[in-house]
Amino acid sequence: MEGVLETSLVDIRDPATAENFLFSLIDTELLRHACSVAAKAHRGQLRKSGEPYIVHPLLVAAAVAYFGGDEAMTIAAVLHDAIEDTECTYTQIEADFGGDVARLVDGLTKIDRIREENLIPSDRIDEKLVQSALTFRKMLIASVKDVRVLAIKLCDRVHNMLTLSALSEPKQRRISEETLVVYAPIAHRLGIARIKNLLEDRSFFYIFPLEYKQIDSYLVGHDQALRLSLNGFISEIHGAMLQAGFGEGNFEIVARVKHHYSIYTKMQRKGVGIDEVLDLMAARILVRTTEDCYRVLGLLHTRYKPLIARFKEYIALPKENGYQTLHTTLFHESGIYEVQIRTFDMHKTAEYGIAAHWKYKAGALAPKLGWLESMQYNSENPLDFYELAKNDLYSDEIVVYSPHGQTFSLPRGATALDFAFMVHSEVGLKAKDVFINRIKQPLLTELKTGDMIKISTGDEVMPRCSWLEALKTSRAKNILRHACNHRQRELDRLSAISMLCFCLDEERVALEAWLKLRNYEEVIHKVPRENALLDEIVARYYKEKHKKGLFGLNLSAPKHYRVENLEIVSPKAIGAVDFDHCCHPKYGDSILLFYNQRGRATIHHKLCENAYRQLHAGSHALKVGWVGDRVELYRLIVNLENRTDALLSLLNHLAKRDVVITALSLGQGGRGLPSWCEIVAELPLGQLGKVRALLAKRFTLVECAPADDKYKKQESL
Repeated sequence: MEGVLETSLVDIRDPATAENFLFSLIDTELLRHACSVAAKAHRGQLRKSGEPYIVHPLLVAAAVAYFGGDEAMTIAAVLHDAIEDTECTYTQIEADFGGDVARLVDGLTKIDRIREENLIPSDRIDEKLVQSALTFRKMLIASVKDVRVLAIKLCDRVHNMLTLSALSEPKQRRISEETLVVYAPIAHRLGIARIKNLLEDRSFFYIFPLEYKQIDSYLVGHDQALRLSLNGFISEIHGAMLQAGFGEGNFEIVARVKHHYSIYTKMQRKGVGIDEVLDLMAARILVRTTEDCYRVLGLLHTRYKPLIARFKEYIALPKENGYQTLHTTLFHESGIYEVQIRTFDMHKTAEYGIAAHWKYKAGALAPKLGWLESMQYNSENPLDFYELAKNDLYSDEIVVYSPHGQTFSLPRGATALDFAFMVHSEVGLKAKDVFINRIKQPLLTELKTGDMIKISTGDEVMPRCSWLEALKTSRAKNILRHACNHRQRELDRLSAISMLCFCLDEERVALEAWLKLRNYEEVIHKVPRENALLDEIVARYYKEKHKKGLFGLNLSAPKHYRVENLEIVSPKAIGAVDFDHCCHPKYGDSILLFYNQRGRATIHHKLCENAYRQLHAGSHALKVGWVGDRVELYRLIVNLENRTDALLSLLNHLAKRDVVITALSLGQGGRGLPSWCEIVAELPLGQLGKVRALLAKRFTLVECAPADDKYKKQESL
């Protein structure tokens, strides 16, 4: 979004000029009528900047037309605030401009209403994420019926961001955060790079003004030196292409500066300063045909040394949004440069994205829009939704193959199990082994572009609930979370039946029939967590059995036992509890307890496959829960001095403060002494700050973060 359009969107302040600018891009009788209707509807309304409100919809329509919108889209842009802010109605718009325009305006109006109802000020930090996620979800669902609504809304947001200076600082920040989280990623997925870059940079300007100023000052201060260096590089390429037989008018080489937010994210991702970013400026080579792209690539790689690790092939393996380009990074005597090679048609698709298929209909690769439908997540938890959506929208892509040559686009960092779920939900849930490039690998192996993956499946569903955090794609996470919720409910039901059978000395079939007749089926899964429900069922069972005259029953009500930091409900005395070696349950984990004999019981993690088999085999389960002071598990990494008693000093220091160490590992330093120590420790609830402060007085604390205390016996699930 450079040059005339951006300048016009910022500088035009009066309706007549805005209207003339719009008509210079598209001019039809129906559009002129729409402008007249909008001007009448918005008469007397002003923006915060003081300019007539009608200027805004006219310039949004100009942006829509510039990016290839047809007459219906442009008219909808002119009228996009009419229903919401004026007396104009859907029926009136439909009568004057047709159903297509009316539906587009209605879709835009729904987005505005949802945003108004759900978005809260950014200073309410605890709620902001939830509300933004809900807004995000509802906006996408409201828009998915017609992707053109999204394209118009993006142009609306562009003009809002370019004129944001008229608002207060809190509103500037709130709108910028919303833009960065919602609109810029959508522009990316629709492939409209020019809108994406502008939205990111304007959001960055308001959210991180100091960081933006630092990058901008550096680029301005080093502009001449950077451009001289890049121009010399481009001049060499230009001469080499002429010598290789490319005609002067058949190619174009353009110098480009990385946009501010792109530089910032690269600095953050790599942990470097701006002076350490290798490719602030880059070259883009445009040619006529796909074959020419590969000719240029060969020419460059024979003339300059390529950095192969950064080569990306997006022509044979296009991104889901239709993006096609060869990316290569080259060493040159004056520096390191990123070079993009694409055809002129590919360039249109890269710049205009989905809009290119309205403006340039011939020869362009249509972007895949299945991601919109795939984002209809089942999760009603807005935080879960936000994480899923963020993964889908923000991640770079890799392309991998099935054994039959079918390509799959996945976010960078995706695992073989993500791929399995992408193929089919059943393949993911029953995945047993994976072969990556014909070599057997773990299912959580991270994939790379070009990998060929074969998944072999078993007969049974294996919901690996502890692997949820390792998955990258929303599809995989959503399916696995649903399967795990189903498994949790099944485990709760099985353990509840087992507990009641043991407490009541009753056969399973008879007990289940009794529970069904008394409508306990829908709540029975709550028994392992609710003492009152267990007591109610036991009491009712005894009462009804005695009412039937079964006075010969010699039953005693189950009693509560306290064994160490466990509370157990059992009809028989419990003297000792063992922690099973197969799953290593720890304090705070979800657990199951099985009665053995002679007053002994064994604890398993709730997700342990051995425990699952024991429930099916009819082992006696007992109700159990943790009691006592709650503890939290943390990972501490401490630098150690290069002396022989450094580790001993640290351990004594922790022991005096009642810190329970559950795991310890060392990093080797000089003279064979440990240079750092990583400790997994149990800390009393609320004591982290105190322990951290005490450690910091005598040691260098590198990291202090919650440890992953989830069930880790992955291979058994």
